[in-house]
Amino acid sequence: MTHLLFLFFGAAIVNNFVLVRFLGLCPFLGVSNKISAAFGMGIATTFVLLMTSMGCYAVNSLVLIPFNLQSLDLIMDIVIIALTVQLVEIAIRFISYDLYNALGIYLPLITTNCVVLGLVLLQNSLQFSFSEACVFALGAGTGFTLVLTLFAAIRERLAISDVPEPFKNTAIALITAGLLSLAFMGFAGFAGSAA
Repeated sequence: MTHLLFLFFGAAIVNNFVLVRFLGLCPFLGVSNKISAAFGMGIATTFVLLMTSMGCYAVNSLVLIPFNLQSLDLIMDIVIIALTVQLVEIAIRFISYDLYNALGIYLPLITTNCVVLGLVLLQNSLQFSFSEACVFALGAGTGFTLVLTLFAAIRERLAISDVPEPFKNTAIALITAGLLSLAFMGFAGFAGSAA
């Protein structure tokens, strides 16, 4: 149980996919203007991470490895990611059309979000068990949601602050992202070798 907690904490904070591994920067910068959109994107991405993690693990262990088809691993992972994102897009459009409009083009772009593919490839290379893969995916999704929401809150505050002209908009966003990254890197070593 302690191992799974370290794995979760390691994926969420210590080795955060956005601020430490630098994956998923496109939605990080693109959807972080409003807290509601950032939180919705984080939850959608977390769900996609968990579903693709489970789906890819099942396909790898039940089909590809027993039939010696590991060379199709990347292709199958991409197909599973695309199917999962389509299902999430349909569900969000049905559940909350306002959130669907707020996320805009970034929702279908979860398919090409390197966080999702990076997670699947990393858990395959680390040879996680099913429970470890699920906890790792939840940790990565929680960390992604946390960082996206935190960054959106800071950007909302910066929008009403008196920022010098040369630093407005993208410049201050990148400076803030760098400072957040430094803060998260301060956790290195807390979770030992948790992924």
